This record gives sequence, structure tokens and C-alpha cells, in this order.
Amino acid sequence: MRRVIFNQKGGVGKSTITCNLAAISAMEGKRTLVIDLDIQGNSTHYLLGHKVSESDKTIALFFKDCLSLSLFGNNNNAGLDAVIHETPFPNLFVVPSHPDLEPLQGRLESRFKIFKLKEALEKLEGFDAIYMDTPPVLNFYSQSALIAAEKCLIPFDCDTFAREALYTLMLAVTEVKADHNQSLEIEGIIVNQFQKQANLPRQLVDELIAEGLPVLTSMISPSIKVRESHTVSQPLIHYVPNHKLSDEYRALYAEIHNN
Repeated sequence: MRRVIFNQKGGVGKSTITCNLAAISAMEGKRTLVIDLDIQGNSTHYLLGHKVSESDKTIALFFKDCLSLSLFGNNNNAGLDAVIHETPFPNLFVVPSHPDLEPLQGRLESRFKIFKLKEALEKLEGFDAIYMDTPPVLNFYSQSALIAAEKCLIPFDCDTFAREALYTLMLAVTEVKADHNQSLEIEGIIVNQFQKQANLPRQLVDELIAEGLPVLTSMISPSIKVRESHTVSQPLIHYVPNHKLSDEYRALYAEIHNN
């Protein structure tokens, strides 16, 4: 299953959700891959514990290869296999991000390479689950991920501005589905940083549910443990396996896999 975690608003927890769901998938025995398409590289750092160097094989190298054609018109792209890295966690792998994604974007757009990620993932073998982390904007890379994905998860951080942005986001996903990827489904809205004792978050969530939006039942609470887990580069189920937040992520994982 190929999932993309997408929101055009920054700071909603895309990378945290991506890596923690992927870590649970790996712990469940599934060979799991995270593809980091965000130039900030937060998922890369979360899973590898360091920023990759220019010499490392990254998603930027994959896209550079997509621009390389031989004199005979054959694409020299080696595929995603060449840029996959092992993480310290069993069954969990990552294709790292890199700052070179930024200058590559214009060239990739002008040469209509928007389907290359989808084509590469369809050829990739040996993985049971794939999670794609995206930049907080609808650009070439997030569109590539939406085109390549089967399911889309949308983080929502219980903010009035986030609610307004949610409608624009869902329209954008619907347009990608209509134009480029008929099999794409919005799997659900993940309520993140949910303070159940506060009135505004509960009101916002209730209104979204009343409107018929696909809000998932499992919600993620705020906790300092998230930042701590970022600092030590360990997903929560490895850093604090018995913490309430780890249980919430397990419940979220179970919900999306039982739907």
C-alpha cells in the first residue's frame, strides 16, 4: 500500500505522523519504506539521525536520473532501489531528502516528469508498505506523491486557519484524483495536537464530522515526548513504547488498516 501524508499548511506534524506510522508498520513485520520529498528533510533526520551529505544517494539523485537520457533516447534512471537506505530499525528503510530538490523542480516540471515517481514505485519490489512525506505546498513533489499514492492521509492541527486551508487542500486532492490518479482515496483526516479538555479543538472536530468529512476516530495528543523523540532520532514506539502517545499511534495505525 502506498500512502502519502499531505497538507499545504506547515507545522501540522506530517513528518512525525509519517515516521511513526511507518515505524509501527515495520514493527508489525512489514518491510516498510519512507520516501522523504520535503526539502527540509525532517523524516530523513528522524529515521537516520543525521543530514545526508551531497555524496549520499537521495531522492534528488533519483530525480536527476529522470532528467538523464542517452543519445538513443533511453532513460538511464536506475530506479529507487539505488537510493534506499537502511535505518537503525528492523524492516524500516528510507529514501532521504536533499536540498538539491529545490533547484531541480523547474527542470522536472518543464520536462513533464510528474509521473516518474509513480512509474518507479510500480516497479519497486520487496516492500509491503510505502509512506511518502511531502512539502507543505502543492508543488511538483507533492503532486508526484499524490499521483503515485493509493491513499492520502491529511493531518489537521485543530486551528481555525487550518480548517479553512483544509477545504482548499481537499479540493486539490480531488483535482489530482480526477486528472491523474483515479485510484487515489482520501483515507482520513488525522487530528493532531488534540487537547480534549479544550473547547475550541472539540468544537472544530465536531463541526468537521457534522459536515461529513472523513475524520479518523484515533486522535493524537500534544506531548513533549514528540520533540524528545525527534532529538534522539527514535520513533515513539522505540523511544517510549509504553507512553500514551505510542498507544495513540498504535490505535491510529490499527484504524487505517481495519477500514
